[in-house]
Amino acid sequence: MRRTILIYGLAMAALIAVLKLVEYKYFVRDIPLEFYIGLVAILFTALGIWAGLRLTRPKIKVIDRSLPFERDQNELDRLGISKREYEVLELISRGLSNQEIADDLFVSTSTVKTHVSNLLAKLDANRRTQAISRAKELQLIP
Repeated sequence: MRRTILIYGLAMAALIAVLKLVEYKYFVRDIPLEFYIGLVAILFTALGIWAGLRLTRPKIKVIDRSLPFERDQNELDRLGISKREYEVLELISRGLSNQEIADDLFVSTSTVKTHVSNLLAKLDANRRTQAISRAKELQLIP
C-alpha cells in the first residue's frame, strides 16, 4: 500500500512538472488558464480513480488442493451409510434440491427424502447444512 501511495505521489509531481514545462515553453500566451485547470482536474481524476481501484481491489486467496481427497471408508461403515445414501450426500453437498437429486439419480423425490432423512439421523444433524459440515469433519466428502 505504501508503494501505491508513493507511486501516486510521484505521478502527481511528474504531471505537474510536465504541465509547468509545457505552460512555460509553448502555451503561455495562446491558451487560457481555465484550460490548464481543466487538464489538471482530468488527469488527477483519472489518477485518483486508478489509485482507488488499486487500493480497494479484493485480495484473491489461492487454495492449494494438490493433495487428492480420500474419504474415510471406515467412518462410512461405522455410520452405516449406504452407497446410495453417500451419492445423495455428495449431491446435497453440491447444493442440489431434492427434485434435482431425484432427476440425477433416476428415483422419486420421496426416495430422496427418505435418504436425506436417514443421512440426517446417521450424521446426527437437524439440517442439510449441519449434515454437510459433519460429513466434512468426518472426511466423508471433500
